[in-house]
Amino acid sequence: MTFSDHQELDVTVVAVAPVGARVEVGGVAGFIDQVMHASWWDESVAPPRIGDEIHVVVLDADREPPRMSALQRDIEIAQRLRGTRSV
Repeated sequence: MTFSDHQELDVTVVAVAPVGARVEVGGVAGFIDQVMHASWWDESVAPPRIGDEIHVVVLDADREPPRMSALQRDIEIAQRLRGTRSV
């Protein structure tokens, strides 16, 4: 599986560290930086845990591993950029 910028995916958390979460989809790894998950910004949101399924958007498909965001605002920006959501 190859990722592309602004692509939306459902991923599974496979590892968690203080700096973020490693995720996988279709056997391919990605990374969600801690600030790209709502738990960083809102104490009422639980941090990611191994086994969690998360809806994300690919921010940078060229990084190794690709960088992703689980923030709703980033998902909405990607949708606008793809033309799948109205402004």
